[in-house]
Amino acid sequence: MNAYFAGGCFWCVTPIYKIYGVDKVTSGYSGGDEENPTYKDVKAQKTGHRETISLEYKEDKVAFEKLLDIYFANVDPFDAEGQFIDKGFSYTLAIYYVNEAQREAAAKKIAEIEAAEGKKVQVALEPFKSFWPAEEEHQDYYLKHPEEFEQELISSGRKKA
Repeated sequence: MNAYFAGGCFWCVTPIYKIYGVDKVTSGYSGGDEENPTYKDVKAQKTGHRETISLEYKEDKVAFEKLLDIYFANVDPFDAEGQFIDKGFSYTLAIYYVNEAQREAAAKKIAEIEAAEGKKVQVALEPFKSFWPAEEEHQDYYLKHPEEFEQELISSGRKKA
């Protein structure tokens, strides 16, 4: 099964899912209509794509609801402008659902957060249409560039120094 989450900078949200039993995490782009978008164009807000991660998982190993919990624990669901220091459409939040069960689970989770916090969640809930893997240098960035990754987490505000 696949799940697709736009959670701001894809470098920052990739590693956490592997801890929880996701088989494969791929950084890429989703949501827009442009074919084969590049990091440069997405980052420059020249496409309709968001930085997105594709999760391949087995439902008997990890439930989609657990993936939603992880997602919402690692983003600011009330920021409509992007995430942390990364601003612009390509860094805004989205859940791209592949079936009705995913849509219902995500809508329920969003409603629960809004009820608990009394604020509108700024997460687009959209049907999945395409996913374009990012360039190889962006895959598993945290493993290839551990020092730069750590600095990105700190400077972005996702992690305290």
